Amino acid sequence: MPASNSPNHPSHFVRGNHLFIIKRKKKKKDKKNSEMERIAASHAVVPAAQLRVQPLARRPPPLFSLSDDHAMVKKIQDTHSPDGRDVDASIILQIIEEIFQHAYPGVEDVLQGTQGATIPGAQPVASLQKLEEKASLAVDGVLEGLAYITHKVSCELTCKCSGGGDSNATTMAILNMLSNYQWDAKVVLSLAAFAVTYGEFWLVAQLFASHPLAKSVAILKQLPDIVEHSAALKSRFDAINNLIMAVMDVTRRIMEFKKLPAQYISEDQPPLSVAKTHIPTAVYWTIKSIVACSAQLTSLLGMNYEIILATTVETWEITSTTHKLVNISEHLRGELERCYLHIEEKMHIEYYKMLVHLFEMTHFDNMKILKALIYIKDDILPLEVGNIQTRASIEVLRRKTVLLLLSDLDVSHEELLVLSHIYMESRTRPELQYEIVWLPIIERATVEWNEEREEKFKELQGMMPWYTLHHPSLLEPAVIKFVKERWHFTKKMMLVALDPQQGKVACQNALHMAWIWGNMAYPFTLAKEESLWSIESWRVELIVDSIDPNVLEWTEQGKHICLYGGEDIEWIRNFTALAKSVAQRAGIELHMVYVGKSNTKERVRKINQMILKEELSYCWNDPTSVWYFWARMGSMLYSKLQQGRKINEDKIMQEVVTMLSFDGSDQGWALFSRGSEEMARAKSNILIVTLDNFPEWEQDARDNGFVQALIKYFLNLHTPQHCNRLILPGIAGDIPEMIVCAECGRQMEKFFMYRCCTD
Repeated sequence: MPASNSPNHPSHFVRGNHLFIIKRKKKKKDKKNSEMERIAASHAVVPAAQLRVQPLARRPPPLFSLSDDHAMVKKIQDTHSPDGRDVDASIILQIIEEIFQHAYPGVEDVLQGTQGATIPGAQPVASLQKLEEKASLAVDGVLEGLAYITHKVSCELTCKCSGGGDSNATTMAILNMLSNYQWDAKVVLSLAAFAVTYGEFWLVAQLFASHPLAKSVAILKQLPDIVEHSAALKSRFDAINNLIMAVMDVTRRIMEFKKLPAQYISEDQPPLSVAKTHIPTAVYWTIKSIVACSAQLTSLLGMNYEIILATTVETWEITSTTHKLVNISEHLRGELERCYLHIEEKMHIEYYKMLVHLFEMTHFDNMKILKALIYIKDDILPLEVGNIQTRASIEVLRRKTVLLLLSDLDVSHEELLVLSHIYMESRTRPELQYEIVWLPIIERATVEWNEEREEKFKELQGMMPWYTLHHPSLLEPAVIKFVKERWHFTKKMMLVALDPQQGKVACQNALHMAWIWGNMAYPFTLAKEESLWSIESWRVELIVDSIDPNVLEWTEQGKHICLYGGEDIEWIRNFTALAKSVAQRAGIELHMVYVGKSNTKERVRKINQMILKEELSYCWNDPTSVWYFWARMGSMLYSKLQQGRKINEDKIMQEVVTMLSFDGSDQGWALFSRGSEEMARAKSNILIVTLDNFPEWEQDARDNGFVQALIKYFLNLHTPQHCNRLILPGIAGDIPEMIVCAECGRQMEKFFMYRCCTD
């Protein structure tokens, strides 16, 4: 006979040849409790698989409903009268987790006789013997008192719930019973009381079929055979288990508030003061949920098969309560997030102050500063040789000159190739006791770390033969703040040199030294930089250095050389043809080298192809060489500025500024030289006019030399009307406030230029 869907018709079903009719009694509800239950039940029922706590949403769900008015909250708070006793709730919670892990195996596991299921989110725990030892030490003689109060709560749960009592009244009774304990202890002790009953229930259920004692206890309690009725009971026990998971989640959240470090966050100030106002009501709902679980468990005693089949409404109510607790857990998680952010800010400020203080102190070696900058803990090996992925401790840097390579992930391959060449050359010279350590400066608060950035980091790391930080996440945010505010790191790569004795800053940016002199700059101090400049002059060897050995050989042999640049291929064709013609008429062997233009790699590559194809001149086909040439020019200017030199008083600075202004213009340019220091340079218009008018200065070239004659003729053509453009990349805050024109000495007007790409 089919069951009727009419609400007024008694529930019935057919089993075999028998008709069973179940009469329902309407439950009376307390007026105060009914409204709170109605609000709890108003939440949409969600599947059990979705009941786990999800990551914090942008707008966390409201913690409490409108029914939780001030009067109710005040009643909850009035039960709270702690007397200072302290309970190690974390140990008790571990034991509770152990009970839940082994208690409810799921109906299928009971049928198969396998091990119990694990409560999702439960922390790994030690063996029961170790837990017992730890618990006895933590409680320190108060175990008897806790056992007594736990038993009292257990009796309250069992007795009140067995008669279908008022859950709100039972919850308030438990709160009054635990009035002398802290909020976290109230929840954990209530949960412990339920865990004992729950564990006993499942112990009997699991041993029901095989153990005579369990069988006898089950008969006296009229406990139904769980195995026999597994299909009918599965949904109910799944719902109870989900609610237990939600209770455990909220309990852990409540306990987390107690563990917040008091030195970084105050209970009487936001955000913790705001968060703690929600704890009492969260405790109320958690204990009320424990009461609901206990009521469901108690209701099974003496329940026959027929009643078991009619428990759909009770299961739905448990699921609604679970959803309520999930929302509570989410809200508490949001409050905890705000607390942790506050703590992190305080910790970062403290760490930053520590760094400032360390650099003001005197140390016996460089380890304190290096650990504070790189990784202060001793739990892992924080360093890794990038290209071979070998891990290392900070100890490998003890009493060595350390060059901290600071950059984000936007590092050019040219920079890494040149620095790798310098570093690997140093490994062949034992007297060069320095190490490079890459610290990737990534603002984790503003930059989302994703798979793409992870791949980029690994790619760059693989190009580095020196030490790198194992992962950007190891770098303290306070260190990032320090290098930005104290060392003026912005975006461009920096190389901060720390001395080997105390780890103090020997040079705030030794990258310029490295580009100009390579390993000759060791130990990369300001004193060494000044010493190198004191013996330097404006010569071809300084301009080209080791970029092209051919140019150095030609210079040593006293041959005529022409370095030229620009990006107008028509001008390059006209200029090279005219220069070759003039050189032939002058009876000199002229070696012409195209050195390209900075920041236009693709265009320079195409021009190089045309130059080689049309045999216009010799050129640097490797884009790294072109980049390095102009990087060294910029480094010379910054290095001089770092030394406090002035352009109008320094010959090298004047020539460097001239070369950089050539590169910054839209015109071509050329530098003619013979030997080391005999040089003449000019821009395209003056060059073309001079070469076209070669007959006018041909005799001077034969009498006094080709380069000297060029210099004289360039000066004759120079007019006060000119326009020089100097483009300087922003490197670590070294942009000078004033630059004077290398030709007329007047102050140049400053403009801002924004560039999004290199071509």
